[in-house]
Order: sequence, then C-alpha cells, then structure tokens
Amino acid sequence: MMTESHFEHLLSAYGTRWSAWPADERDAARALLSSSPRLKALWEAESDFDHLLDAVSPAPVSASLRERVIASAAGVGLRPRRRWTTGWAWLSGAGVAATAFAGAAFGVIIAQQINASMHADSVLYQASLTATDDAEVLGFEMASLSGGGR
Repeated sequence: MMTESHFEHLLSAYGTRWSAWPADERDAARALLSSSPRLKALWEAESDFDHLLDAVSPAPVSASLRERVIASAAGVGLRPRRRWTTGWAWLSGAGVAATAFAGAAFGVIIAQQINASMHADSVLYQASLTATDDAEVLGFEMASLSGGGR
C-alpha cells in the first residue's frame, strides 16, 4: 500500500505524466489519488507547473559554457568516453564467436569419448557372459508362449 508521503515524493520526481512514473507504482498511486482530496489538489497544482515547464523552450547552451563544463570535469579526473572507432572493434564479436565454436567442438569431442568408453565397457561385459542370463530365458519363454517359438 502506498503512503501519501511516498506519493508526494513520486509526484515531485516524475510530475503528472503517468507514463513517466515507474510502472509498478502507477496502480497504487492512481488508487490513492482517487481517494484523497488533498492529493488531488496537490496533483492539480503540479499539473499546472508541468504545463508551465512545457511552455518554456530550453535555452541554447553557449560554446563557452560547454567548454567550462568539460574543463571542470577534466579537472576532477573525468575523461571522455572512448568509442570503438578503430578497425579492431570487430575482434570482440569474433572472440565471442570463437569461444562459442570452441565450446561446441569440445562438447562434441567429449560426448564421443564418453560414448566410445561406454560402448567398450558394454562389449567387454557382454563378452564376459558365459551362461544364459535371465533376460535371454525370459525372452525365449515369452516368444514360445506367443507362438513365435514354433
């Protein structure tokens, strides 16, 4: 349940456009707004303020202000972001592709080795059998009962 103070905080942060509000807060905020006359009055005042802000066009930034902001950022140790402008940017994608291919190849090789090992164990086990086992006897009996052994 949303409190009035939380609603006021969200209203001051996001204004009166519901699309700007966090999606998981909207329904609770609408329910609280519809039940509180004080919040409705606050909403109307904020709506008037939002309309005033919409009417004002942003002032253009001068080149000198831009340079001063960049200089002050550099003064505190901030540097411009590096962009992948070199011809080597494709290497990151190629590395991911190579890793995926190597993983798939390794998986196939390991699966073949495990399968070959299991097959060899099975052949050795079958070769070590010298007597008739229960499965062969039951299989023969079932075949003779169904008329297949005649």
